[in-house]
Amino acid sequence: MITASLVKELREKTGAGMMDCKKVLTETDGDMEKAIELLRERGIAKAAKKSGRVAAEGLVEAYVSEDGKVGAVVEVNSETDFVAKNEEFKNFVLNVAKQVVEKNPATVEELLAQDSIEVPGKTVNEVLVDKIATIGENMNIRRFTRFESEGLVEKYIHGDGKIAVLVNMKSGDKEVAKDICMQIAAARPEYLNEASVPEDRLNKEKEILKAQTMNEGKPEAIAEKIVQGRIRKFFEEVCLVDQAFVKNPDMKISQLLKEKNAEVAEFARFEKGEGIEKKEENFAEEVMKQAGL
Repeated sequence: MITASLVKELREKTGAGMMDCKKVLTETDGDMEKAIELLRERGIAKAAKKSGRVAAEGLVEAYVSEDGKVGAVVEVNSETDFVAKNEEFKNFVLNVAKQVVEKNPATVEELLAQDSIEVPGKTVNEVLVDKIATIGENMNIRRFTRFESEGLVEKYIHGDGKIAVLVNMKSGDKEVAKDICMQIAAARPEYLNEASVPEDRLNKEKEILKAQTMNEGKPEAIAEKIVQGRIRKFFEEVCLVDQAFVKNPDMKISQLLKEKNAEVAEFARFEKGEGIEKKEENFAEEVMKQAGL
């Protein structure tokens, strides 16, 4: 019988996942040394040793179904920018986006547990572990967003996988959808419209603006009115429909949509590595340490 403590011990020795540990222990009838050997043969123990490294590079990618009704945007991270140029890695990321479109997982965990469309007979996680072992870097599927549309879904990739945008259009054609994608990539809106801005975010912004105005020496009664004017500028920065159109700054996005008889339902903008704290390497220190100085 394979006990939980035996699985835990193997996991601590190899850093491999719980399910992988249980699987090899079952296959080796609980023989710890054979189980470790099996994990190494499969590249799982090797991959696990890399799992402590910060993966902040990689690619963002998007995929839209042939009928234009379903789309997904994903971020898969690697340790170095060099791997992001690797064709095997690029294909894996694209297949992850396709997997999300076709299999509709609810979470990254669910996605990892699904049967892979890239390598039949393996889970997405097993395919990922194989890639880590062959490419030689830690990698992880960080996040994804999936849209199903009544109208159409459009995508835009900028800078060789540095920024990916996915837009769900209730109405409008591919041309305006592409313009909206490029707008989102360039102008970085956070919300669709004023109604989408969370109340706590809006209140916080008002507090900051009021404090700024008071610090300028304005009386409180006047400060309130000034804040109302300045909050307008805030909306113009963070709300897509309130932004100036990058192709024609004299026109608002709301005007563009009205002119094209188009409506945006939702959007997602992924920027590679955003929010990940990169480990800063001090190579001089590293060399000194290895030299024993």
